Amino acid sequence: MKEARFVSQNKEKWGKMENVNHLDTDTLASNYVILSDDLSYAKTFYPGSDVVKYLNQLISVYQINIYGQERSEKKGILSFWVREFPLLLYRERRTLLFAFLFFLFAALIGIFSTAKDDTFVRLILGDAYVDKTLENIENGTPMGIYSSSNEVDMFFMITANNIKVAFVAFVFGIFFSAGTLWILFSNGVMLGAFQYFFFQHGLLLHSVMSVWAHGTFEITSIIIAGGAGLVMGNSFLFPGTYKRSYSFRNGALRGIKIVTGLIPFFIIAGWIESFITRYADTYPVVGAVAIILSLGGVIGYFVVYPYYLHKTETNGKD
Repeated sequence: MKEARFVSQNKEKWGKMENVNHLDTDTLASNYVILSDDLSYAKTFYPGSDVVKYLNQLISVYQINIYGQERSEKKGILSFWVREFPLLLYRERRTLLFAFLFFLFAALIGIFSTAKDDTFVRLILGDAYVDKTLENIENGTPMGIYSSSNEVDMFFMITANNIKVAFVAFVFGIFFSAGTLWILFSNGVMLGAFQYFFFQHGLLLHSVMSVWAHGTFEITSIIIAGGAGLVMGNSFLFPGTYKRSYSFRNGALRGIKIVTGLIPFFIIAGWIESFITRYADTYPVVGAVAIILSLGGVIGYFVVYPYYLHKTETNGKD
């Protein structure tokens, strides 16, 4: 292969690899292996050429950054949530935004369908849940279902279930992203139907004060887990200039890290739902305070902090 053709085939790929400041350790290592292979090929067929010098310089940058991240990781597991996880959220921000908008679209379908068909909410939530909730409404405790179990037992059950839903949303991304989209769609429709059901009974504000006390972290985390599934599925569907196997492996690793990073937030949501939401009927202000604090945490950590961290580490340059 002529040198010009070799450069032409790989120029775009190398260009994407030049910005190493916000890459995680796994991506740095994977890119380093690819660049090493390209450098070996260039040294064999184009010794002393400009492309050899260019790849040598680029690999040197990777060596410095890999060494720096290895030293940083020795500081403890906390560094994952302080730096790597937020930067990963920023990197995948477009996919996560799409997951949010798709979930919102599904919720609107749930609202519209419930408004047009009184039986739709039973199809989605189940007769047992609807009948129990109607009974609680008649008894003056619309959110009574949240106080029907022991706090500790409820905490472990809810937290485990939410983590399971998150991993299912992620793993289903292996089905060319379609599986993840279905999980996001079904959960969005369920949420929309649930909220409109309470609206029909004049309890929308009451349900918002109760459900979103824990739901702010819970729903946000499920959407982000769905985004992680899309990251994995899309990495296979759209490998770009990379080999499909490499792109998929890289996307799967990023997705796993995103889902793993969500675990503390599912624990927080489970704790709020088990120990605080049960008092929503008696003390609505408690739910309101929890929502304000949770919303501040979600916007601050999942939106503002990743943006700030990225701009700080890259000096405002992408």
